Amino acid sequence: MRGDEGRMACLRAVQVLPVSTVWIGAGFVRTLVWDALAQRRTILDDVDVIWFDPRADVTRDHALESMLRSVLPEVPWSVRNQARMHARNGDAPYASVEHAMTHWPETATAVAVRLDGDGDVEVLAPFGLADLFDLKVRPTPHMTSRPDRRGIFAGRSVSKGWEKRWPGVVVEHPPL
Repeated sequence: MRGDEGRMACLRAVQVLPVSTVWIGAGFVRTLVWDALAQRRTILDDVDVIWFDPRADVTRDHALESMLRSVLPEVPWSVRNQARMHARNGDAPYASVEHAMTHWPETATAVAVRLDGDGDVEVLAPFGLADLFDLKVRPTPHMTSRPDRRGIFAGRSVSKGWEKRWPGVVVEHPPL
């Protein structure tokens, strides 16, 4: 992470947002690791900024995106309050950013980073980092615990094309 100036600029930018518990996750981290392992460079489709406040509505996400665009307009920011995402996903309310991440589709993508008070990179990975570094894409326990979620994982693994984009990536589909 420290060797990628563009990502470090993004991490510095989110530090100025007037919210607590702000992270950048998903493809921002996964793509960096897989690109390093494959010795390539992929352009990010979006930069997923995640935060948590049960009292905030969607207009706050838009305001935060606007703030970030004023700092780094070339970055495709996507800000989502994880306190609201349970409703979209048909789940019980989430208690935190980390709790929300346990409901994400893949273990290798359920990783986020931020800068701590000393400027060091802090990592949040509720399922650990092994799958990410081992190039394994497998569903989170939440995706396999409900039959209606299995199609979400399967659809994402096909639409994202991970196995074609990064040599060595293995998608492990759950048994039916």
